[in-house]
Amino acid sequence: MLFKYKGLSKDGQRVKTTLEAFDIEDAKTKLKSLGIIYSELKEQKSFFQKNLFIKELPAKKLSIISRNLSIYLKSGVSSIVYAIKLEKQQHIENRKMTTFFDSLESSLAEGKSFFQTLEHQQIYSLPTFYKQSIKVAEESSTLGLVLKEMSIFLKKQEMIKGKISSAMAYPLFIVMVSFLMVGFMLSVVVPKITAMFDQLGQELPPITKFVIVLGDEVNKNWMLIIISFVLVLTIFSYTYKNITKFTFIVDTILLKIPLFGKIIQTSELAKFSYIVSVLISSGVTFVQAVKLSSNTIKNRVVSRSFLNASDELVKGKKLSNALSKQLFKIDRSFIQAISLGEETSQMKEILQNLSELYSEENDDKINTMLSLLEPILILLVGVIIGVIITAMLLPIFSMNLNL
Repeated sequence: MLFKYKGLSKDGQRVKTTLEAFDIEDAKTKLKSLGIIYSELKEQKSFFQKNLFIKELPAKKLSIISRNLSIYLKSGVSSIVYAIKLEKQQHIENRKMTTFFDSLESSLAEGKSFFQTLEHQQIYSLPTFYKQSIKVAEESSTLGLVLKEMSIFLKKQEMIKGKISSAMAYPLFIVMVSFLMVGFMLSVVVPKITAMFDQLGQELPPITKFVIVLGDEVNKNWMLIIISFVLVLTIFSYTYKNITKFTFIVDTILLKIPLFGKIIQTSELAKFSYIVSVLISSGVTFVQAVKLSSNTIKNRVVSRSFLNASDELVKGKKLSNALSKQLFKIDRSFIQAISLGEETSQMKEILQNLSELYSEENDDKINTMLSLLEPILILLVGVIIGVIITAMLLPIFSMNLNL
């Protein structure tokens, strides 16, 4: 639960923020431990506080926090509690972030581990692989190292997202402009020309009738069309996130799309290779590293293949053999590289190389896809507008021929 409170801090400063606690008594205890004298304390009731609507902590911000905590721990800070206190000062102007760190601080003061603290806090949603990596790091006393590696990984992922977003900006701009142009022609231009045809009383070609009917529907129901479009997207997004069977179907279809499917698989393999190599470096066993890293894969089809393979690892089988027997066929060169790592006991180095190679390969594939996408979109827009113009000109041409 979240509780809103007002009061004075131990420094005499007025505070007005929120605190996470199990109940009202727990909230009072936590405020006392923080040295805050409160004048008002009540539960913050909000529909959006439910787990379903907890906002995810941005990867960029999580990367910075992880990097700073790693620096504090390596600089001689005695415990993660003091590192959290120091980091909180960097976000003092952000109320929600302050609440987040207050929650971590109070939970750690109660004797909980850093993993348990991150797992139970309800301020931000954190990636499962991140929390599991923290758990393993605490058990192996390599928290500073793992936090640094997580920071690097999250930063790389954010850079890749930024690169894709900037690369997709122009194609998306073309799509938006094309929708506006087609909508304008169907709702404004077509009705005006249609009025002229009605006055002439001339028999219209089928394609012209179709465009006129389409224009009338767009003109009458444009608001309903927009609402329906947004509603469909919302339902699709919710269903994809919460219904496993539907997610699996969509992910299977995505993997079968030429070039795009290959980009998805290559991206997932690069991420998996990097996380496993980081966990192995932190002292995690190979079996556990594979299991944890399988949960970082977003595509459910690929993820299930690795999870099934990790179950086979527990039984003593090799990862390469287990992957080769999965229903979804993982890239053969990846399996061969894993097999080589198993034979030479150089798994960490091979996985690091695989991560770099697949990242570079993905960059080339994305550039190829975008170079093909732009002319295809322009051609598609040209064809749609050409059909509309042709449909409007045909009756005029036939009228001139009859004259």
